Formats: sequence, C-alpha cells, structure tokens
Amino acid sequence: MPRPLAPEAAAALAFLASGAVLVLEILGVRLLAPYVGLTLQTTTAIIGSVLAGIAAGAALGGRTADLTDPRRLLAWLLAGGGVLALLTVPVVRVLGPALRGSGDAGALLVTFAALLPPAAVLSAVTPTLARLQLRDLGSSGTVFGRLSAWATAGALAGTFVTGFVLVPRLSVTTSVIAVGAVVVGAGLAVGVRGAVLGATGVAVVVAAALAAGTLTAVASPPCDVESAYHCVRVDRDPARPSGRVLVLDDLRHSYVDLEDPRRLEFDYTRWIADAVDGSAPRGRPLDAVFVGGGGFTLPRWLAATRPGSRSRVLEVDGELVDVARERLGLRTSPALRVLEGDARMTMRDQPARSADAVVGDAFGGRAVPWHLATLEWTEQVRRVLRPGGVYAMNVIDLGELRLMRAEAATLLEVFPHVRLIARPGPTGANLVLVASSRPLPASAGSRARGARTYGRAAVARLVAGSDPLTDEDAPVDQLLQTR
Repeated sequence: MPRPLAPEAAAALAFLASGAVLVLEILGVRLLAPYVGLTLQTTTAIIGSVLAGIAAGAALGGRTADLTDPRRLLAWLLAGGGVLALLTVPVVRVLGPALRGSGDAGALLVTFAALLPPAAVLSAVTPTLARLQLRDLGSSGTVFGRLSAWATAGALAGTFVTGFVLVPRLSVTTSVIAVGAVVVGAGLAVGVRGAVLGATGVAVVVAAALAAGTLTAVASPPCDVESAYHCVRVDRDPARPSGRVLVLDDLRHSYVDLEDPRRLEFDYTRWIADAVDGSAPRGRPLDAVFVGGGGFTLPRWLAATRPGSRSRVLEVDGELVDVARERLGLRTSPALRVLEGDARMTMRDQPARSADAVVGDAFGGRAVPWHLATLEWTEQVRRVLRPGGVYAMNVIDLGELRLMRAEAATLLEVFPHVRLIARPGPTGANLVLVASSRPLPASAGSRARGARTYGRAAVARLVAGSDPLTDEDAPVDQLLQTR
C-alpha cells in the first residue's frame, strides 16, 4: 500500500487542483469572447463544459485510483492537468478564428475542446488523494470531508483571485502560464519525492510543459489590449487614412475619424445624432450624458457641431478610456469629462435636471447590460433629464425584435413620448429608441438617413403584449435570442 501524504500536503494539492479548474473557467470567458462573443449562451457553454469535466474526472479518477498506484496516478494527473491547462490558450486561438459567426454551436465546440480535458484531469486529483490517504473505513468520512472542504476552498480562492487579481492585473496568457506552471511543478514534486517518476518521466513532463508553454506564449491574442472587460483592438480603415475602428471582443463598436469628428460612419450614430440635434435649436450648446464611452465618437461630434456643449461620459472600463486617449485621439477636459465606474452607480451622482440629452450606448457583448435597460434605470434617466430633454438609446436586436419591444414598453412606462428609428420593417441589428417627457419635435429623428422614424402610435402597436423590463425581471439575453 503506498504511503499516504502528510494531511497538510494532501489538503494543499486538493486546494490547488480545484482552484486551477475555476481559474480556467473564468479565464475561458475572456478567451472565447473575441471569437464567439460574450453572451449568456457562451457563458453557459463554458460552465457546462467545466462541470462536465468535473463530473467525468471525479468518477473516472476515483475508479482509476482503485486500480493503480494512487501516488503515481496523482503525480501524472497534476503534471498532465498542468500541461492541458497550458494548452487552453493555443487551442482556443487555433479554433477560434474558424468558428467566428458559428453561434452557440461554435461556443460549445471550442469550450469542450479547450476546457473539458484539463477540468476532467484536475478534478480526478481529489478522489485520487482520498484513495491514497484512506487507511481504514472508520476514518473514511473524515478523509473525504476534509479533502472535499479543501477542494471547495480552492475553488472559492480560484474564483476570487481570478476576478479580483488576475483579470485586472495580468493578461490571460500570463495567467494561464502561471497556473499551468504551478500545477505542473506540484506534479513533479509529488513524483520525485514519492519516487514514482523516474528520470524519463520527469523529462517527458518537463518537455511537454515547455512545449505547451511555448505554444501558449506565441499564440497571438486577437487584441491590442486585454482590459478588465474587453479584448480591445483598433483597426485602420483601409479606405480612409484618418479612420479608425474600435473592436471590442468580436464586434465593431465605434468608428472615429481622427481628422473630422463630425464624420459619423455607422448608421446608428447618425440616427442618434439626428435625434439629439433635432431636439434643440441649432447652434445652442447642450449638456449631455453618454452612457458608455467606446470610441467617444458622439461626445466629440457634439463638441464639434455645438461648440460650448458639455459632456459627461459614464464608462466602466478605465483601460478602454486609456486606449481612446492613446490610439483614438481622445482629449478630456472640463467640457468632456469621463466618470469611471458602473453607470448604474455613477448615474445616481448626476444632478437632477442637469442634462438636455442622455445617450445610452453601453453593451456587454451584443446586449444592453440588463441593469441599464430596466424601469428603475429609466426612472434615473428621467430624473437627470431637463423637461423636454431626450433619451436616445441604441439597442441591438434580431429576428422578432423581442428585446426592442420590451425596451420600448419600458420607456413608455416612464416617458409619454417614444419614437423608434430603424430600417424600414423594422428589421434587426441596430435600432434607436428616442424618448422624452414632452412631444418630440418633428425634426427629432425625421432626418435619420437610411431609416424610418416610427411615432408613438406605431411604437405602441409594436410593443403590444410586451412586458416592461424591471430589476426583478429583465431577461435581456433571452429576449435577444431568436426562437
């Protein structure tokens, strides 16, 4: 019978293996977003793949530990799990580009290929440790309970460390290399100290780890900057030397003309600009709040077309603001201020009746963040608006436009006057809702190029039967999906 490990060593290994699985699970969201987007389905695929790996590893690991030397198995599980962890980055970055646009099926395929193997192998560690440590049935409950507790503690630590330390401070590649190296090192330590890995075994593990680590290091990320929220890339417009396109994860988010801030390339930005511009006499400076900065296209358009205007931009991603300053020519000033933080929080600090316009253009992937789409949020927007001010909101929707209908129903609960600007039909993709406490001028949205403006009566017909979104019930991601 193999000699058991010291209780402290067994607890540490269970802690490490389970923690590594949770680190990979959370980093998986960052790895996949540039290729398949950040949606509820992507997150579900990641969680499901990891849980499948945990279940398979626990079952197969316990069975295998009964049939072989558990100490030798433990060393190979840790070493192999560490190597597989290192391979998650190159696997995603090789498969990812081919799966762009493949939707939920692509997300499932890449998550199962990248995350299930390391999750399964590392989840076999705890039952193997239990088999190694168990000496009599009278203590089986104590052994299993202690190891399970330490494994759960490791999972919790992995969750918190990833969210609060690794993602804000390190790139995904660096984090994965660090986790994989630590786990491989633990496997080598167990194998060498227990004399269950000979020179050949150690050489194989080291060679495999170096090869996997090299592949991870050279697998180019599809972005210029990995912020705490996005994979950020700035592309040049080949048709216009001064044109820049901001790409967040897998979406073209903003277009900025470095020489002409009046130029609005994307249709929805033109529609919002027309709605804001038509709500007040030409030339008069406006006070505006922009929810979501992105490339800061519209705040700079407002400053250029209405000199003297003042903009407050609520942006959660501070690193994205840095990219806008360094790569997109953003210059902040008392007339264009950036307030970093979640908009639901920073909006509370905005004085009542302090804005002529509020523009909602914040997105988490393809969907408006649910807490910036509800009745309670919209009431905060109305509080900040001056009488007669406008709220222009960009919504991405597809198919049956269920999300747009629910959002329009929400706005109608707070504002008596709501318009929709969209392609004739209306059809999916970007749609703009415009709301106000007073009748909207005929010019507000009527000049929207390439689109049709639907008045309040038409909007009311479109939303018939749709329930408003509330903090209690805001299934934004589900409404966005086509049935």
